[in-house]
Amino acid sequence: MNWTDKLKLVIPLLRNKFVLTGLIFIVWMLFFDQNNLIDRFSLAARIKDLEKQKEHYQQQILENRTKMEELRSNHENLEKFAREEYLMKKDDEELFIIIED
Repeated sequence: MNWTDKLKLVIPLLRNKFVLTGLIFIVWMLFFDQNNLIDRFSLAARIKDLEKQKEHYQQQILENRTKMEELRSNHENLEKFAREEYLMKKDDEELFIIIED
């Protein structure tokens, strides 16, 4: 089947106003509409990334809550945390920072 035979099959379909209207509608919806196909794919990818971020932050929230409960429940852990993270010390102490290579 060469090009002329294929063209002879396609031309009568394009002359049908319903087929032509349907094709124009499909092309419009795929490329020119506000919710076109390209935007839909990019938005789907963005949603996937945001869901991964949400899962990551929810995991961090759980870890921080367990740390907070641990600090609230045990005074020694609170003191250790304050000394390590914020370099706090008692009035009669001296603080030496040792950096290991």
